[in-house]
Amino acid sequence: MRAAQVRRGCVSMGNKDYSHFTVILPTLNENGTIGAMIGRIGTEYPRMRIIVVDDGSSDGTRGTVRRLSRSNKRVTLMDRHAEGKRRGLTASIVDGMRRSTTEYAIVMDSDMQHPLEKIREIARQLERGCDIVVAERESVTDWAPYRQLISRALMRVGLMVLDAEGSETCKDVFSGFFGVRRSMFMRVYSRNSSRFVGEGYKVLFDFLKCVDRGSLRIGRVPYVFHVREFGRSKAGYRQGLALLKSFLS
Repeated sequence: MRAAQVRRGCVSMGNKDYSHFTVILPTLNENGTIGAMIGRIGTEYPRMRIIVVDDGSSDGTRGTVRRLSRSNKRVTLMDRHAEGKRRGLTASIVDGMRRSTTEYAIVMDSDMQHPLEKIREIARQLERGCDIVVAERESVTDWAPYRQLISRALMRVGLMVLDAEGSETCKDVFSGFFGVRRSMFMRVYSRNSSRFVGEGYKVLFDFLKCVDRGSLRIGRVPYVFHVREFGRSKAGYRQGLALLKSFLS
């Protein structure tokens, strides 16, 4: 089942009250950055809600979030490990969407690789009428050449899959930083849940492949992606298999 047909294109506008936005922060051993992330979001985006969806951290991440949530009622911790749920970044983000009650949700990493100042630009475009706003990596700093080659090859395959299905697309179909009208995201998910690879890490791609091309008003926010300074990348063999499963589902 596909999303309803609507016009593409949207224009930015400003708003300083972010009470109708939730930032969803999936975490797995991000104690080195999560406190600073929550603090900056709370300072720069008044009344914006924050849902931290933890996937079994063992480094104190959950303790830090619990402590901060006691002094800031707009911060919520979802402990997926305590709830006995199967691990996975995509599943974590979907759980965060379910828990959210605001009109809009913004998904981003918790490791400081996504620039927090871009939240404002995403929010503006959503308020103007975009259904989804994708933060697109225009360049990546200090990436090894082999990683750039792999990334470009996978991006090409992803675009080919979406093109073959006539699905919605954008410049950076694997972006982990995007904002969306939450009810629309959940409607697409509820009709296509079997095509979302819960253990995977490319939820935007899973979402796009379930929507007819031209059905969404899509905004874009370009940014420079920085190599992470804290913690370790979670990408590995299992994530590669999950991406293959996303291509085929």
